Amino acid sequence: MTERSVALARASLGGGRWRRFLARFDWPLFLALAIVAVVGLANLYSATYRTAHSVKFDNQVMWTSAGLGLYIVITAIDYRTLHRLAWIGLALAVIAIVAVKLLSDPIKGSQRWFELGSVNVQPSEVAKIAVILALARLLHDRAQGEMQGPAEVAPALIGLALPIVLVAVQPDLGTASLIALIALSVGFLLVKNLWPLVGGVAVALALLPVLWERMEEYQRGRVLAFLDPSADPTGLGWHTQQSIFAVGSGRMSGKGFMDATQNHFNFLPEHWTDFPFSVWAEEWGFIGSVALLLVFAFLVLWIVNIALNARDRFGTAICLGMAAMLFWHVVVNIAMVLGLAPVVGVTLPLVSYGGSSTIAFFVGLGLVSSVSLRRHGY
Repeated sequence: MTERSVALARASLGGGRWRRFLARFDWPLFLALAIVAVVGLANLYSATYRTAHSVKFDNQVMWTSAGLGLYIVITAIDYRTLHRLAWIGLALAVIAIVAVKLLSDPIKGSQRWFELGSVNVQPSEVAKIAVILALARLLHDRAQGEMQGPAEVAPALIGLALPIVLVAVQPDLGTASLIALIALSVGFLLVKNLWPLVGGVAVALALLPVLWERMEEYQRGRVLAFLDPSADPTGLGWHTQQSIFAVGSGRMSGKGFMDATQNHFNFLPEHWTDFPFSVWAEEWGFIGSVALLLVFAFLVLWIVNIALNARDRFGTAICLGMAAMLFWHVVVNIAMVLGLAPVVGVTLPLVSYGGSSTIAFFVGLGLVSSVSLRRHGY
């Protein structure tokens, strides 16, 4: 065979692999993800246009572009190669959380971010993905009979609980609670014997009074403001009150793009991070709000469908973990916006401003895409 023939054969194989990749690529997942990302960018542009925070839009475009690139790269990587790296990833996440507690300067009363120039990196966002992968490996290994006895399982459970405790100490109770909810959701769906999980939840509820005493003053204030926002409408209850006003003023069809008064007159605090849904609801009304929530619902249900058809338990657990991560982020953020939960700094996936959160969701959804691509032997 001549060199030209060899080159043509290699090109043909490469082209065939690329065509096979495109044919089995999960386009519905990608399109739903793209819609949410575009909504997030448009909403952020409206929230920061002609303000001192307009640079946030440029940063978010950069992070979204980087996230899309990572999404494609991770889709191309066989998710099963991460099985043996799952515990290493969790260990690195724990080290990063400890390092941020020891080395970083407090920002708004907590130590959550590494400052790298003009960029803040939040290790707890990476920890969510690390916990999902480690939990997926634990459930996969147990199903294969590799981890059965308490002596083998207990260290793994302690390892999964460690980032939750460390994130709570930062203090970041919102993120710690979310990681716990993700782990519990996957456990309730995949573990046969639920009594240990029920016992763990009961113990956690019993420790709530102790947690209340250990909370920072501003955290207790947020809980009290949630219980009665009108008690201090210009102080602790301001965020919640203004958010509810913004959502209600959108009515059925909204005020129109970039015409939200609560937003542009700065009545709504932190509207690019904690309350982007308030901006969206004021501009696009009830119809637009329901449409966005339907896209999120489609994403969650589509990921659950991928989980049900995954090739192995490892892939199933990864997908259910990401479905839980999306679900709880959306539920908690919307509950904050509507005054149904305390303001705990939980982002709305790919809509809230933030590099660490954006990258984490793109990476996690890239893992789901990788599982989907290999459902039929790719």
